[in-house]
Order: sequence, then C-alpha cells, then structure tokens
Amino acid sequence: MPLPFGIPVLQDNPDGWGPSSVPEHLKDVPFAPYGKGDRLGRASDWTQTAYSKYPGRGPYQSGGGVGNAVFSFFANEEEESFHLVDNRPVKANKFGGRGGRFSAASRLQQQRAVREAGAKGQPEEKKGGKMSLQAQRKQPWQNYGRENQRDVVTCGELESYEKSYDRVTVKSETSLEKTKRAFRNVTTSDDPVIRRLAGANEARVFATDALLTTLMCVKSSVYSWDLLATRVGDKLFFDKREASSLHLLTVNETAPDPVAEDKDSMNGVQQLSLEATAINQNFSQQVLVKGGERVKFDEPNPFSSGDSQEELASCAYKYRRWRLREDEESPVDIVVRCELDGVMQHKGETQLLSIKALNEHDARAQDWRKKIESQRGAVLAFETKNNKNKVAKWTAAALLAGADMIKLGYVSRIGPRDNFNHILLGTQVCKPKDFATQINLGMDHCWGIVRALVDMLLKMDEGKYLMVKDPNKELLRIYAIPDDAFEARYADDANQANDERIGASMTSLGAVKL
Repeated sequence: MPLPFGIPVLQDNPDGWGPSSVPEHLKDVPFAPYGKGDRLGRASDWTQTAYSKYPGRGPYQSGGGVGNAVFSFFANEEEESFHLVDNRPVKANKFGGRGGRFSAASRLQQQRAVREAGAKGQPEEKKGGKMSLQAQRKQPWQNYGRENQRDVVTCGELESYEKSYDRVTVKSETSLEKTKRAFRNVTTSDDPVIRRLAGANEARVFATDALLTTLMCVKSSVYSWDLLATRVGDKLFFDKREASSLHLLTVNETAPDPVAEDKDSMNGVQQLSLEATAINQNFSQQVLVKGGERVKFDEPNPFSSGDSQEELASCAYKYRRWRLREDEESPVDIVVRCELDGVMQHKGETQLLSIKALNEHDARAQDWRKKIESQRGAVLAFETKNNKNKVAKWTAAALLAGADMIKLGYVSRIGPRDNFNHILLGTQVCKPKDFATQINLGMDHCWGIVRALVDMLLKMDEGKYLMVKDPNKELLRIYAIPDDAFEARYADDANQANDERIGASMTSLGAVKL
C-alpha cells in the first residue's frame, strides 16, 4: 500500500530569498541579525565575556555587539538570591604574616564566646553609669610601697623549707605525696580576726589576698567569676559565695587552644582545676621539714580548733593595712589577709616563702622531661603565657604578703591518663619583684583598679552587691541583690528555687569596662 505524501506549502518571495512571513509557532522568538560572513557558532557562543576568564581573546569573540546582547543572560529576583559557595581549600600563607595571626585570634575569640557566667539570673535593669578602668591604668597609684603598709596582726606558724628538693632533677625525680593536712579557705566576713579589726575601726575596707588579687588581675582573666561586696555602715567587705570556685586554680586559661569544658573528662576545665589545686596543696607541704623547729608569729592560727584532731597545713597569716585614699575627714584604709607558706634560711637571714607548683597534664604541648633541664626558662615562659592570670595572682599575692622568695615546682603526671599520681621534676626560685617585672605586672596599676572600685562601691547605699566578670565581654557587671542571697543552700531543688528568687530580685547598677 503506497504511503500518502503531502506537498508542503511553498512561499514565493519575489523580492528575495527566504520566507516572506513568520509562522505562528515561531513568533516572538528573538532573532539575531547576521551576515553571510558571520560564523554559525555565534548562536550559542559560550566564549562571551560573562563566561570567559579573559574576555575578547576567544576565536568567536570578534565583532560582538547586537547579536550577543540578544542572547545574554539576565538574572531575575529569585535567581539573584542564589549564590555559589567557594569550597576550594584556602591556600596557607607560606610566610605566616598578619592574616594568619589575626584569623587565629578571631577563631579563639569565637570559641571562647560560649562561656557562662558564674552566677545566673535575669536581673532587673536599672539606670546606672558605666565606669572604665582604662583611666585608672593610665594614672596608676604610686603610693602602695612599704612606707604605706603596716602589719596589724600576724598569726600562725611556718615550717622550714627542705633544701634537698632544690637538687631534684628528671633523673632523680620524686613522687608527689598526698598530704593529710587540712587547708582552711575562710571568706572575709567569717574571719574572726577581721571581725575584731572591723569592730575596732582599724579600716573601712576588708578583703583576703585571693579575692583582692582576683580584682587586681581582672584584665588577664578569661573565665567568668563573681564576688560579693557588702556595705555595712561605712565599711566594705569583699567576700566569695559559698559555692564559689575562686579557690580552685585554673589550667591553661590564657592558652591559644582553650581547654574543653567537659565535666567528665580528666582534661576538662573542672577536673584540671581540681587536679592543679590538689597538686599545689600537696607540693606546698611535702617540701617542708616535718617535725622541725617552726617559726611562730604573735597569735596562733585563727582557724584552728582545740577540739579537732586534724592537723592544719603550715600557713601563716599577715593582716596588713594600706591607705587607699588620703582624706582628712574620712581616710580609706584597707586590711588584707595575706598568706605565707614557709621560711628558709638564706645567708643568715630568715626569708618568707610563697610555695606554688606548675603542673603538666599534656606532654604533647611541651615535654618537660626533655626540656626542664636544658630549657627551664623557655618552659617557664611557655607556662606563664598559657597561665597568665594564675601566675599574675600568685605574684601579686606574694608581693602583698611581703614574701622574699617564690618557690616554683614543676609537677607532671606519671602517665597521660593518670591524674591522681604525679612526680616532681624540679624546682625553681625567683624574687617576686623581679618576676613581676618579667611578666609585666605593675602593682601600681593593680592598686589603681582596686582604689577605683572601692571609691565606686563606697558611694553606694548599704546592702549587698554582686560583681560578675562578663564571660564574653571585657566588663565587670555590678548587681544589687537581697541581703539573704546565697545563704539558704539545702537540696538541689532548694538551690534552683533560691537561684530563681535571687535572679528575679537582682538589680543591675551598671558595668565597669576593663
């Protein structure tokens, strides 16, 4: 059967060649004018300027103009919101430079921006001024020296330092013994000597060296903390909360790589703080001569109880007074309880010691067993950089107490996964003033910060105030809290209810820029 064949419609164009009309299904289709000499590839020219790395160099990019503009791509509103992501690896700078250093600092700041404050709550905002401590650091207080200080009361007794520990090396390492002596960590308001001095109007401001050095070295602190300031009459008391962890030592607080905040990990912030605190307590008692002659001060240890069978750690307390402000009508004096750990005979003189220990928990960062003998200065510089706030507070406390020497011990774990057993790799001695100069710690600036805060708090009404170091900003926030805040501490449910009650009654009085 023959197939049908339809004759197509032919259009006659007497004026030229090609069709004389446009079919219906081809209407409104863009048409580019062309010449016989133009190349056919121009209809789909992917070598246009928009698609070429080097415009004008392609073999099909001669002429250009009207024809290319017809077929050009124009994005609409929806397509403008779509962006390609460049997932190519960033080329590392071969020579380091400013970009790498500042990018690492920004990453560190982003990682540290998730810290939480020590005292939680939703305070009621109240109009209060902001004070900056920049001016206080630029105009330091030059009158804090020995001529401005005086020992009001001295208590306790000290044991002598065992000089054989100065000969400890890596080859003759010594195990760190766990002490059974008790350590007292009494806040300012609970100190019986400070209560007696406050009743005798010996000063208007009272604090302990641990709390005062926290305020002095606030600029170098990274973690959040909080202090209590109580105004009673014309007096001011600096205290810590009952559940505060200010007595715990930090580890690698200012290190470039922040410590993980994992409560269950032995290398987390909380477990490392407990380990470092225990190491310091054990080391401060192990290096003393047991059963030898003790240096006794004017009064016995104020925290010893005659009924208790436990042995107190070797510790002496100096209650020292400084004058913060000269005022004929109402001068401002501060009494600080300072601590000393031991004594040592040097060139026929009895010198007071502050005994501290640096601990190593990760040998991958810097192996002390390999470097402690030949590069002890580099090890100390590295630890000072990573623990700037802790070392600064140690040095400031030694200067406040009038210590002649600081004994530093280098303690490391027996194994990387054993945070209970440690060994002593060596010791080092340094003078507080020289060490303060080495770590760039200026006591005149530190006292300027304290005096500025005291002047501000003494102008406030009587009551209790909470000072919180902001975890994310360089601010010291001040809140007014109830007088019975942080006192009722029973079960966990009661603690949570008490925290909510305190948070609802907190009133923000402003912030101090650090």
